[in-house]
Amino acid sequence: MDDFRPDTPSTLRPETRAIHQPRPDIEGSRSISMPIYQTSGFVFDDPAVMAEAMGRPDGAYVYGRYTNPTVRSLELAVAGLEGGTSAIATGSGMGAINTVLLGLLRPGDHLVAQRSLYGGTAAMLNDLVDRFGIEITYVPENDPAALRAAVRPHTKLVYLETISNPMTLVADLPGMCEAARELGIVSVVDNTFATPLLCRPFEHGADIVVHSTTKYLSGHTDVVGGIAVFAAQDLYEKVWHFAIELGATADPFAAWLTLRGLQTLALRMERHCANAHTLATRLAEHPAVTAVHWPGLASHPSYELANKLLSGCGGVLSFDLAGGRAAGERFMSSVRLALLAPSLGGVETLVLHPASTSHRALSPEELTRSGIGEGTVRVSVGIEHPEDLWADVSQALA
Repeated sequence: MDDFRPDTPSTLRPETRAIHQPRPDIEGSRSISMPIYQTSGFVFDDPAVMAEAMGRPDGAYVYGRYTNPTVRSLELAVAGLEGGTSAIATGSGMGAINTVLLGLLRPGDHLVAQRSLYGGTAAMLNDLVDRFGIEITYVPENDPAALRAAVRPHTKLVYLETISNPMTLVADLPGMCEAARELGIVSVVDNTFATPLLCRPFEHGADIVVHSTTKYLSGHTDVVGGIAVFAAQDLYEKVWHFAIELGATADPFAAWLTLRGLQTLALRMERHCANAHTLATRLAEHPAVTAVHWPGLASHPSYELANKLLSGCGGVLSFDLAGGRAAGERFMSSVRLALLAPSLGGVETLVLHPASTSHRALSPEELTRSGIGEGTVRVSVGIEHPEDLWADVSQALA
């Protein structure tokens, strides 16, 4: 939109760009904070201008299902952070994922996905198989050769997660995205766990980046949202036309809350990562814990790759308890400071049991393929004082 002045030069670092967000001109001045445009539609004086606006993503604001100034500010802000050209904000993270997958795939197409995925994404992929006859091949997240071997003449997409949910495996984005580009396949990367502060997949060859903005970008467990960011304008426009038909549109108030949270992203991510490091290293030494899954540990299979790709290893970790599901249930019912709740990425520490909650739709075979055990506990580490967190975790383990 030409009413958004480019206040933030592209040379600025992400920590600065997250604070200085795009805002529209209002008769020669601009608000410090982006206003909430709480309206379902916009009035026109010229019928031709209205007709044109309904057919292009960069036209005048026309209807809330298309976009809105507050929503557009969020789209521009996240696209700028990721280094993309354009973005589509949605009503949830799954809304962003579904907008991309349904907007680009057709019945009978084939896609390649990494084995370890968020449970909602895995369930959606299974539904694509059942509903539309989409074929899916699963490969390791760090094996470009396996990706090349899996490709077929009708392969359209490869789907990756920068840091996988919940086993925190790091995808070989340079290798996997390069292979996809050489083969003419669109690469989609879920960057929710890493955020643009820890990794920017476009710099490694990705075509589309998706986020659940519910998580770290908004950061305060008070909003549900998602966003898809595009490296190329033509791919964005193709998906945009489907997005307005699908109607998975972001709400302006949710977009405003996300913009507000985005301004403290850099500070929060620094503390999330530091607290996760403290918990991971201490959990690794606890006799009740058989394994800790956090890519900042030298014992983690993605340790070397994480050091190359990430500027921090994230605020989510998982660990396996020796006593299986019963031990996991005892742990989660014993925490006092940490909260037993879904989602992640907020300032509070949250715990859950993936096999029975976030990944409950997976079969036992799929859980095993993803590395999730009956005794696996996922922790979204908040920004509380690390010693208070450890005191709570250690007493629950006892």
